[in-house]
Amino acid sequence: MKQCWSEDPEDRPSLDDIFSQFKSINQGKKSSVADSMLRLLEKYSHDLEDLVQARTEELELEKQKTEKLLSQMLPQSVAEALKAGTTVIPEYFDQVTIYFSDIVGFTIISALSEPMEVVDLLNDLYTLFDAVLNSHDVYKVS
Repeated sequence: MKQCWSEDPEDRPSLDDIFSQFKSINQGKKSSVADSMLRLLEKYSHDLEDLVQARTEELELEKQKTEKLLSQMLPQSVAEALKAGTTVIPEYFDQVTIYFSDIVGFTIISALSEPMEVVDLLNDLYTLFDAVLNSHDVYKVS
């Protein structure tokens, strides 16, 4: 089928070639071209279903890894709020401080700036954060 779609007509198979290929697929059995095409479509559909299922399983595995990492790094209540997409309610924890930041007007700033200006702004801002963090006994997770 892919050969039939070729941009170059010289690369496309002739009808005799196609007929021969169908004959080899059918292994000499008598069947119509439509039957052969239906069988091929069924096989393609089945293969596609298998591929979708495999990719879905991979996605689920990655989601589980992400959730496990999140729950290892953050307190349970914070991790749940982040997963749910809700506001994280401030809480007190003896061993950790979690800081979430928002740059007020960032959407407008970035709309009015060149891409490299936005990159430079963020780089400067987080370099300042890093300098403050380095002067204290803290561990930063980006």
